[in-house]
Amino acid sequence: MALFAVLAWSLLTPSAAFGQPGAYHFGFKKSVDGRLPSIDEEGFKPIITKHGALFLGDTNQKELFLTFDNGYENGYTPRILDVLKEKNVPAVFFVTGHYVKDQPELLKRMVMEGHIIGNHSWSHPDMSQLSEGSIKTELDKVKDQVEVLTGQKEMKYLRPPRGIFNERVLAASKQFGYINVFWSVAYKDWDVNAQRGSQFAYNEVVKQLHPGAIILLHSVSKDNTEALGRIIDEARRQGYEFKSLDQLGTGSQ
Repeated sequence: MALFAVLAWSLLTPSAAFGQPGAYHFGFKKSVDGRLPSIDEEGFKPIITKHGALFLGDTNQKELFLTFDNGYENGYTPRILDVLKEKNVPAVFFVTGHYVKDQPELLKRMVMEGHIIGNHSWSHPDMSQLSEGSIKTELDKVKDQVEVLTGQKEMKYLRPPRGIFNERVLAASKQFGYINVFWSVAYKDWDVNAQRGSQFAYNEVVKQLHPGAIILLHSVSKDNTEALGRIIDEARRQGYEFKSLDQLGTGSQ
């Protein structure tokens, strides 16, 4: 539980992380009424753009990209996978070392059912305080173990732990072959002791939908699990298409 408690408070906080110069928590101005969100005011847009990190897909297309952060298993991922299979929706699951060790069968199922496993680091550190060598070790351990378990040979998507990053983290991970993937739709879904019902989850996600959205959900949320099918149906009713990250271009910031 502590892992996600530490991780997720940063989701919507654009301030500098722990006072470290040049380190940020990813944050954004939310979409309202279908208008595009922005990262124009947070101070990190130049390095996001410079290093090819993504927070939006093609904003000229009614496309959506569904991503989950899986730091630990709270009993809901099997149902999430059931819904994705039923609705024929691809997703990316960003996993930690803890998840890799704890849930090998779920990892195998993700890949078998056509989803992508992304890197969320082995021990979930603040990577802005690590050396490049330590960053590489964190990422290699996840990639290597996922390949052993699932046969997924390529791992090219990274979500920095706790949403904390700086230019060095983005540059180093890009050098190691990763595309940093942030998000443009999110809400406070990670607190398992503050779930507010599936209707709340549905409303929070649907009201933020916009062209090219990268949606971040946490798989520990009971609300997300119960609302997921309805969210997918409503998005499609509005004319959106769910795509794999492998179909995502360079994005639009």
